Amino acid sequence: MQTHDIRQRFLDHFIKAGHTEVPSASLILDDPNLLFVNAGMVPFKPYFLGEQTPPFDRATSVQKCVRTLDIDEVGITTRHNTFFQMAGNFSFGDYFKREAINFAWTLLTNSVDDGGYGIAPDKLWPTVYLDDDEAEAIWRDEIGVPAERIQRRGLKDNYWSMGVPGPCGPCSEIFYDRGPAYGVEGGPETDEDRYIEIWNLVFMQNVRGPGGGKDGYEILGPLPKKNIDTGMGIERVACILQGVDNVYETDLCKPIIDLAARLTGRAYGAGNHDDDVRFRVIADHARTATLLIGDGVLPGNDGRGYVLRRLLRRVVRSVRLLTAGSEAGAVGSVGADQPTMGDFIDLVVDTMSPSYPNLAEQRTHIVDVAVGEEASFSKTLAAGSTLFADAAAATKAAQRTTISGDAAFTLHDTYGFPIDLTLEMAAEAGLSVDQQGFTALMAEQKQRAKADATARKTGHADLSVYREFLDRGPTTFTGFDELVSEARVLGLVSDGSRVRTAAPGQELVVVLDRSPLYAESGGQMADVGTITTGDGVRLRVTDVQKAGKSVWLHKVTVDEGEIAEGDEVIAAVDQAWRHGATQGHSGTHMVHAALRQVLGPTATQAGSLNRPGYLRFDFHSGKPLSESQRREIEEISNAAVEANYPVNTFETGLTEAKQMGAVALFGENYGDVVRVVEIGGPFSMELCGGTHVAASAQIGPVTVIGESSVGSGVRRVEAYVGMDSFRYLSKERALIAGLASSLKVPSEEVPGRVEQLVTRLRDAEKEIERMRAESARSAAGGLIDAATTSGDTLVVGGRLPDGLDGNGLRGLATDLRGKVADRQAVIALFSADGDGTKVPFVIATTDAARSHGVKAGDIVKEIAPLVGGRGGGKPDLAQGSGSDPDGIESAMTRVRDLVRDR
Repeated sequence: MQTHDIRQRFLDHFIKAGHTEVPSASLILDDPNLLFVNAGMVPFKPYFLGEQTPPFDRATSVQKCVRTLDIDEVGITTRHNTFFQMAGNFSFGDYFKREAINFAWTLLTNSVDDGGYGIAPDKLWPTVYLDDDEAEAIWRDEIGVPAERIQRRGLKDNYWSMGVPGPCGPCSEIFYDRGPAYGVEGGPETDEDRYIEIWNLVFMQNVRGPGGGKDGYEILGPLPKKNIDTGMGIERVACILQGVDNVYETDLCKPIIDLAARLTGRAYGAGNHDDDVRFRVIADHARTATLLIGDGVLPGNDGRGYVLRRLLRRVVRSVRLLTAGSEAGAVGSVGADQPTMGDFIDLVVDTMSPSYPNLAEQRTHIVDVAVGEEASFSKTLAAGSTLFADAAAATKAAQRTTISGDAAFTLHDTYGFPIDLTLEMAAEAGLSVDQQGFTALMAEQKQRAKADATARKTGHADLSVYREFLDRGPTTFTGFDELVSEARVLGLVSDGSRVRTAAPGQELVVVLDRSPLYAESGGQMADVGTITTGDGVRLRVTDVQKAGKSVWLHKVTVDEGEIAEGDEVIAAVDQAWRHGATQGHSGTHMVHAALRQVLGPTATQAGSLNRPGYLRFDFHSGKPLSESQRREIEEISNAAVEANYPVNTFETGLTEAKQMGAVALFGENYGDVVRVVEIGGPFSMELCGGTHVAASAQIGPVTVIGESSVGSGVRRVEAYVGMDSFRYLSKERALIAGLASSLKVPSEEVPGRVEQLVTRLRDAEKEIERMRAESARSAAGGLIDAATTSGDTLVVGGRLPDGLDGNGLRGLATDLRGKVADRQAVIALFSADGDGTKVPFVIATTDAARSHGVKAGDIVKEIAPLVGGRGGGKPDLAQGSGSDPDGIESAMTRVRDLVRDR
C-alpha cells in the first residue's frame, strides 16, 4: 500500500466517523516553544490550552512534522526521520477512551476492501499507563486483546504532557510485532526494535504543574473537559504495509536513494554501513529541506535557517563522500564537485506533491534556494580546506601530531566545515584530531541550546494572569468600522498581577471588552490613542498587543484621574496615526503586488513592517534588484495609486480565497474563515487582518528609498508613502538644487558632472599612490646599505615614508628579503598614516634566520606594545598595527636586541 493511500485511508476513516478534516498547518507556527511543528497536535494547542474555542468537537489531520534534536542519528538508526507525517484524530470534550481505542483498532485491523489497513490483530500489542485500569479493560474486554499482550508502563513511556504546565494525561500506545527476526519475544517492554510503536492515544484528562523531564512534575488535578489527542506515524505504518525493513526503503524515500546511487556510482545495501548511512541522510534531509523551503524557511546562521542550512550541507557532504568512494568512470556518476541538489529536490517535489500540491507550485523557488546553498557550501569547502591547512601547519610547527579539539570545533561551528572531513584530511596529512575535545565542545553547545529551549518554554505560562479573559472570549475589535468605541474595563494588570484600580503616573495593561485600537500583528504596528471616562479620567495608550491571539492588551499610562475595574470608558484611536498606518499597510500590499509583477510569483513575502508614512517589505530572492527593476516597482505602485483603485475587504473560506487567487503568507496559521483585502480587483488580493485605506489614491506617492539583503535568499525593500514620501522627495530636490548651484550646471547635468569629478579624484589618488610607492621603494632601496648587524643577524629596516598600509609594507618586505635571501637576515618596516594615528609594521625573516630560531611572529608580539598595538603571524612573515609613531625607534632597537640574543 502506497504512502499516499495510507494517508488518505486515515482521513477517510475519521471523516466517515464525523470528524472535520483540518489541512496540515505550515511547519512554521507562531509558537514561543518551537522552531518547527514537531507533533500532530501542535496546531490544536490553542484549543487544548483553552486559549481559543474550537469550531468543531472532533477533528482529523495529517500534519507535516520536523524534529531535528537527534539529527546526527539520522541514517544510523533505521526508523528516525527529521521530516515525518503524523496522522491524528482529536476530540474536544466529545468522545474519550472507548471511542478512541475503537477508532484506532478498526482502522488498523479492518480489511483493505473495507477501508482499513488489514493488519493481523495478533500482531498488535497495546500498552497502558500503570494505573489506567479503564483503558486496559477496554482493550481486554471490548476489543478482545489477550491480557498477556497488554503491558503497563510508567510516566516516561505512557504519560503525556506538552513539557510546560497545562493539559496532560495517560496514554495507550499500539505496537506492531515485526517478528523474531527483529529481536526477542516479550512485547515492547522487552524490545522496541522488534515491537515498533505505530500509534499513540493520549487521554488528556489532567492538569500538570511546573517541572522538567518526562516525569519531573506534579499532576495537579482533572481538566474541566476530557480531550483526545492521538497520533499515528504514517512512515512507520508504510514500513509495515510495504514489507520493508526500515522507513528509508518506503516508496517516498527509496527513489531518492536510488537516484543517489545512480549519481554517485555507489550501491545501497551492498554491505558498507557508512555508505548506507550516507544514502539515508540524503533521502531524509532532501525531503525535510524541500518541505521547509516550501513553507518559507531559507538557509541562515541561526534558528530555523541554520537547521535548513545544516540539512542541505549534510546532503552535499554525503554525496561527495559517496562519489569520492566510487570507482572512477562509474556509468552515470557525477564528479565529486558537480551539483546534484537540483536533481534531488525535483524528485522530492515529484513524489511529495500529490499530498502537498504547494510544492509543485513552488518548484522553481525551492530548487533555486537549495542549489544556491549547494554552491555556497562548495565555496565553504574550498575556504575550509585552506583553514584546515593552516591548522595542520600550526600543529606540525608546534611539533604536535594532533589537531586540537578547539580548532576542529571552530572549523565545524564557525565555518561549517564538517568534522568527518576534518578527520579525513587530518589522516591524509599524517595527523589525528582531538575528538574527545571536539565532542566536549559540541556537548557544551548542545547543552546551551537545550537551556535556551527550556528558557523559551514560557510563552503559554505567561498568559496565566489573563486566563479569565481568555476563557471569557475574544476582544471585540471595532476598528474596521469606527475609531471611537464605548467599552468596559474587564481588568487591570500591573507588573504581572491583577489590580483593582490605578492612579496617575502608573503604567499598566488594560483589558477591554471591545476596542477600536489595532493590536500589533501582520507587520502592522499597534495603534496609539486614549481611554477616557466622562468624569475626567484619561489614559494614554502607547501600545496594544494580543494574549492568545484573541484578547487585546492595552499598554497605558494614567495621565489623569483614577481608573477602576468595571468602569465604562471611551476608547479612541489617534486619527492621524491610524491614517498614516493605513497608508503604510496598503502601500505594503501595493509594493508586494508590484514585486510579483516584476520578479514573478516566487517573490513571496518573508516579513514586513509598516508604520505611519513608512513601510519595509522582505521577500524571497537570490539576487539584488537592478536599478531598472527598482524604478519599475516604484512606477507600478504609483500607477496603482493614480488609478485610485477601490479597497474592498470581505470574509470567506480559506479554500475559496485561495481559489480566487488571494496570496497567503507562508508560516501563518489561518482559520477556516479568512479576511481578504482586495485592491483594484486583480491588482492585489491578500489574506490580511490589518487596517487599510478606502481607495488607493489615499496612500499618496510611493517612494522606494532602498533595497538590501537581510539574509541568505531574502531581500528588503523600504519605501515612504504619503507626506513622508513628499518630504523625502522635497529634501532630495533641495540637495540636487544645492549641488547644481555649487557646480554651476543645470540640475539634469549634476550626475554627469559629479561622475567627472569622481573620476578626476580617483586618478589623482592613483597618482599620489604611485608617487608614494616610488618614494617608498627608493627609501627601501637604501635600507640594505644602511643595514646593521646584530649578533650574527643582518637587520634591515626602519621607518618608511608615511601613507603606506600593511599590504604595501608586506610587498616591500618580501622584495627586500629576496635581495638578502642568502644571509641570516630580518627585515623590519614601519610607516604611519597622514595624521599619525595608525602605525602599520611588518617583520620578515630569511630561511637562515629561522634556522637559528628567529621567528617573525614572535618578534611582532614583542614589539607591538612599543607602538601601542598588537599583531601576529607566521615564522617567515608577520605584521601588526599600532597607534604611536613615537615608539618606532624603540621598536627597532627591540628588534636588534631580540635577534642579537639568538
